[in-house]
Amino acid sequence: MFNYVDLFIAFTISLVATLLVTFPVRRFAIKIGVMDAPSSRKIHKEITPRLGGLAIFIGAFIGMIYLQPYHIYMNEILIGSLIILLTGALDDKYTLKPYMKLTGQIVAAGLLIYAGLIIERVTIPFIGMIELGYLGPVLTFFWIIGITNAINLIDGLDGLATGVTTIAMTSIFAMAIVDMQVMVAYLCVTFIGANIGFLYHNFYPAKIYMGDTGSNLLGYIMAVISVLGLFKNITFFSFIIPIVILAVPIFDTVVAIIRRLYNKESIMAADRRHIHYQLIDAGYSHRKTVIIIYIFSILFGFIGILFSETSVILSLVCTVILLVLLHIFAELAGLVLGGKRPVVTALRKLKQKVLGIFRRRSR
Repeated sequence: MFNYVDLFIAFTISLVATLLVTFPVRRFAIKIGVMDAPSSRKIHKEITPRLGGLAIFIGAFIGMIYLQPYHIYMNEILIGSLIILLTGALDDKYTLKPYMKLTGQIVAAGLLIYAGLIIERVTIPFIGMIELGYLGPVLTFFWIIGITNAINLIDGLDGLATGVTTIAMTSIFAMAIVDMQVMVAYLCVTFIGANIGFLYHNFYPAKIYMGDTGSNLLGYIMAVISVLGLFKNITFFSFIIPIVILAVPIFDTVVAIIRRLYNKESIMAADRRHIHYQLIDAGYSHRKTVIIIYIFSILFGFIGILFSETSVILSLVCTVILLVLLHIFAELAGLVLGGKRPVVTALRKLKQKVLGIFRRRSR
């Protein structure tokens, strides 16, 4: 049984701690020269300190100290987080080669798998539950590495990765409460608080970036809580739920990989063709682009919750809605139909007609 007062206190502690500790972390980043300079691949115009992920970690850690959770994999999760944090911090400072960053992620993922934290089963529609056996560690490995990098890839605009992971964790937190997943709820509530505290400094125009220190950490934590909670939940569509909740970063990652393979580029190479950049190139402002992605993340999170609680028929309806939303999202970003956006245009015309009807009635 959850003590909701303790959850609220832990959330508040993490929020306030991160809000306050970000100030000295920012000064520390400036002092040691961990700065993000403008370039042709980036859209910010001023040199901005990075290393904000350190503040998020400290805030969430203080919240967890208050909760004092016990879990069989607690030590491995903490050590893995520190490995990811250190790897990200070194990358923020020295710009590590891709294989060096990947090495840190592999060590952190391998530590969890060696301890026994693996995806044990998946539920496939109309087939049922399938025990993965030896495939479990392999799937777990690619899931942790994939989600860690997916969050890293969308960290291109002020407040984007912070907000998207907050929305995703809120959806998972709601399901963790229903399913009595204590450790998942604790991790979610502390990192939600830490993210919101950091967002005060990170939303446009950002005073500090989370850097790879933060994006890799949040991606790693997202992967861990999904393996801990959602994949352990033996319900219909259990494998689909975390994918739906993380639809925006996963969609962006898949598109980036396909694009780079098609262009015969390294899949680890950075570029300026991610969804958030495409939206800005399509004419949306920095702030509006972030809000658009927030809205879609909220919709996907809500659909993820429906997947976990509904029947087969409603789950299929949710799937159709999900595909429509993904298509609209792809249209907004100019990723389909050669940049034409018929559905978006139709929705705008419908909006104008509805507003016109209301105006005529109000006269």
